[in-house]
Amino acid sequence: MAASKAGQHHQHETNTPSDNLPLVLIHRIPQFDLSYKSWLPATKFRLLDPLDQSFSSTPSAQTLAQSARLLLCLGPSPLTQHTLDRYPSIECVVGSSAGLDHLDLSDCRRRGITVTNAGDAFSDDVADFSVALLLDVLRRVSASNRYVRAGSWPVKGDYPLGSKLGGKQIGIVGLGSIGSRIATRLEAFGCSIAYNSRKKKPHVPFPYYENVHDLATNSDVLIICCALTNETHHMINKDIMTALGKEGVIVNVGRGALIDEKELVQFLVRGDIGGAGLDVYENEPVVPRELFGLDNVVLSPHRAVATTDAILALHKVVIANLDAFFSNKPLVSPVELE
Repeated sequence: MAASKAGQHHQHETNTPSDNLPLVLIHRIPQFDLSYKSWLPATKFRLLDPLDQSFSSTPSAQTLAQSARLLLCLGPSPLTQHTLDRYPSIECVVGSSAGLDHLDLSDCRRRGITVTNAGDAFSDDVADFSVALLLDVLRRVSASNRYVRAGSWPVKGDYPLGSKLGGKQIGIVGLGSIGSRIATRLEAFGCSIAYNSRKKKPHVPFPYYENVHDLATNSDVLIICCALTNETHHMINKDIMTALGKEGVIVNVGRGALIDEKELVQFLVRGDIGGAGLDVYENEPVVPRELFGLDNVVLSPHRAVATTDAILALHKVVIANLDAFFSNKPLVSPVELE
């Protein structure tokens, strides 16, 4: 009897309140540190991170991971079929980025796994940044700044003229949450908007083009903000750039591989298009060095989403999706898996 009571007492001591909390399996690449612990409430969720040192030292951790129903994918951490094979109980993948090209969506669909993304958390800031890139390319703000700092103004005289934004024909590739906000902002500048998407949007007043080539032919500027898929890989190719013309400008805030980067570099170096504002690249963080000396090219290190406001908004979306899943309520930002 005494031994039985001692065993019960020991079991009571080893159980913790977190054992009864909803289990969240963390999926991340090593570059992402444990900062998620600062905003995911440990009082609401039991967090299980296979890259945490405590995981390997806990005998039951692997078994527990295999029972997890929800996986939280941090940033652009690749989620492959092999990873999902290790966690057969997963029912929902909660993403923390706008793009989903790092997730094996076809395998998620095959397994019946629901997927969420960042929703609208980044949309306003990316739209603002897109307009900033375009203004910078047309008005040469960054190039003028370098000109002044180098002491060239008193030596070489006035900096060359820029180009007006108002009145430009803007072609938006991907009129989703971000693209529609870009359109709203550029309408206020007096621009004309047209777009290409997977399908025509109901109740949208802008002209719709079924293919990007026709959109480019009728645009002064192409702004790329669609998802990267097998179908959209290198969508902006030599033919599209030729259709855009020598005065045309490309702004990319989607994914680097949406553009044939080698062709883009050649077009810019030869002067066969007017300029580019780029926040994303094919082989990040490597950026083609040929672009560094071009004043009609504005480069940013994939920071269009990088505001404290956007990160706080993302935290809210992620937590709301976790709450919804464990409460059997509709997810806040579900992704349609076609």
